[in-house]
Amino acid sequence: MEVRVRYAKIGKVRFLSHRDLARILERAVRRAGLPVAYSQGFSPRARLHFGLALSTGYESLAEYIDIDLVEPDEGGTASALPAAEEVADLLQPCLPPGVVTTASTSIEAGTAALQDAVTSCTWEFLLDPADHDRATANAARMLAAEELPIDLVRKSKQVREDLRPLLLSLDVDRTPECSRLTVELGTKPRSVRPAELLAAMELPEHPIRVVRTHQWIQSDGERREPIELAAPSPHASERAS
Repeated sequence: MEVRVRYAKIGKVRFLSHRDLARILERAVRRAGLPVAYSQGFSPRARLHFGLALSTGYESLAEYIDIDLVEPDEGGTASALPAAEEVADLLQPCLPPGVVTTASTSIEAGTAALQDAVTSCTWEFLLDPADHDRATANAARMLAAEELPIDLVRKSKQVREDLRPLLLSLDVDRTPECSRLTVELGTKPRSVRPAELLAAMELPEHPIRVVRTHQWIQSDGERREPIELAAPSPHASERAS
């Protein structure tokens, strides 16, 4: 059985790298006693499948991991196979503050890997109020443009890409404390990093806060999330201290 788990990464844990968080999740799977499948070979590894990497320093309300679980052998020591919907709750006590599981569900065998299936992500940037006018003006300019050529560095090489086809939506509004930029960026054929968008908008490289709020896939011709929440988790929507 393959189980998909949705979780949030908020607060100080945002400073963990993708690799460090992967190790924490693998350890949590073992501590929770989940009957995880292992790869073959000289150094078997738990069969965990991660989605798009989140840059260090960024938070997220919509991260995912797929876990391959197996029925324990009769008379073996492995734990019984839990219901897919229980996996998120079983993992939570084994995770550090700021990593909050919000849902889990079974997925069909042969389901596309998350890295291949996700077609776009929605991001929220909280900016200094002094940057509001610049953000508003540049957002209008970029949305009106037919092309947005930008220089990117990929595999130690500088390449020129057109940002415009990947800029699916862009909105700027003001809150009492800051300016808020909400943007949906496509991931195909290649993704643009949030920091590269900020540079194109002539905004500071390090805003007050960056949060990935959604990841989107196409299913039966419809745009949806890999796991949709009935209501936002009260724990995940608050910033951890």
